[in-house]
Parts: sequence; structure tokens; C-alpha cells
Amino acid sequence: MAGAPRIALVTYDSGGEEHKDRDLPVLVGALCDAGADAVAVAWDDPAVDWAAFDLALIRSTWDYSWRAAEFTAWAERCARATRLVNPVEVVRWNADKRYLGELARAGVPAVPTRYLAPGDPVELPADREYVVKPTSGAGARYAARHPAGEHDAALRQVERMHAEGLTAMVQPYLTAVDTHGERALQFFGGRLLHAGVKGAVLTPGTPYDADKVAHPGIRRWDPTAAELALAERALAAVPGDPELLYARVDLATGPDGEPLLMELELIEPNLFLHVHPDSVPRVVRAVLAAAR
Repeated sequence: MAGAPRIALVTYDSGGEEHKDRDLPVLVGALCDAGADAVAVAWDDPAVDWAAFDLALIRSTWDYSWRAAEFTAWAERCARATRLVNPVEVVRWNADKRYLGELARAGVPAVPTRYLAPGDPVELPADREYVVKPTSGAGARYAARHPAGEHDAALRQVERMHAEGLTAMVQPYLTAVDTHGERALQFFGGRLLHAGVKGAVLTPGTPYDADKVAHPGIRRWDPTAAELALAERALAAVPGDPELLYARVDLATGPDGEPLLMELELIEPNLFLHVHPDSVPRVVRAVLAAAR
């Protein structure tokens, strides 16, 4: 199609298995229907000429956390060849969950987090249920929930992560997640797109290296004023004030009943368009504007 913007929707190589991104074919079809030349391509496909695209839109590169350095290097190359969104400086910053500590120091209410790098002494909570997970992770990989005072399994988990060069995060488990779930506020083009709520991902006794359902029971949610205010505050605290095409802000209720930031997903957040099909036109308009 002459003059049509060429858009790469960047994803992972499923290796012939069923692709896990339910939104991908919906977006490709909607963008093509709107006049774009849109295709889904794997980020690590060496045959892709990124300079042939007007826009590379990161969508579901869900294997990146296993190869974070390789993925960041790809993002650097891609950004030199075409427009990458979100921008490469955001990818670098958001790929390491130590950003939570940075946001907390900037005054954003976030889940209290300690970081244990390889070689650090490993101190674990004795008085509360807690979570251990890596600073580079997606889909709750290598994440587990441990009872108060239970350290043997957690120590084995940290040792495994350290052996793989990963830094561990230790956080109190927010028990309100079991009753009120986690909220995901989606932003696109600088404005709230929609929100959802999901059940607890980490169940007691599930091994850290077990496969987990990343978004159990996701359904629509109307964010409270406090949740929306926290989400906007977190996004405003991202270093460098970058132009973010998309963002997902994950929140949970803290011990005082107020929302706390759990994660800020700026690289490859699932948009849950199958739950919010009415959001597709807004996403398409924003992507086309970015491509032009």
C-alpha cells in the first residue's frame, strides 16, 4: 500500500507453539484496516530490517527478561534504525526493577523493597509473609511467596538467582491482594485507557521455578481517585520525562488501606484488549499518530 506507514509490532518467537499474545492479531488487523502496513515480528529475528519500518512498537517481547542484556542491545540497534516506542532510554531503565527503589526515593508510595545482589548477605523477614523475585523478570518467573520465618526454600531460591547473576528483591506480601486483587491501570497516548483487576498470582507453596498464571481472572475495573492519582504520580516520576506511548501501572492495597505501586510496566505490558475491545480504536489512533 503506497504511502502507508510501516509498523512493526514487536513480539517473541513462539517456536511454533500457540502464541500467548491474544491482542497481537487484533492490533495487526485493526491497524491494517486503518490503512497501515502492520506486521508482527520477533525482536530477535536476525532477518528483520528495522530501518524498513516507520515505527517499531514493542508489544509482547515476553521472553526478554531471560536475556535482558541481549534485549537491551537489540533496543539500542533498533532505535538507531527507526523510531522505537517506548524509547530505548525507557527500556534500559524499566528492564531492571531497581527502579522501584528509585521511585520510592522520589516520594512515590511503593511496596517496600530490599535488593540482594550476588555476594550480598542474605537477610530474610522473620515476622511477616514475604515475596522473593528477581529484578529482571516477567510473568512472575522465579517469584515465590514465603511464610513468615520460613527461610530454607527462600535461601535456595536466592542462591539459584545469584548463581544466574540475578539480583533478588525481597518485599512484604500484601495480604489485601488475596481479597482485593491487583489493579492494572493502562495508559495510552498519555491518558488513562482502561483498567483491570486480577486475582493473586503467587499462592502459598508454589515453587519459585513453577510456571504461573500471570493474570488470573482479569476483569474490568473502575479505578478509584486515589489509584488514578498514584498512577499519574508514578508516571510523572519516570526519569527524563520521556514521551511514553503506553504504560501499565500495577497497584495493590497496602496495610493502611491506601494503594501502593507494585510495578511500572513500560516495556511490554499486556493491554488486555480481549477484556476491553472498545479500547482498540483509541490504541490504533495513537499508534498511527506515533508512526507519522
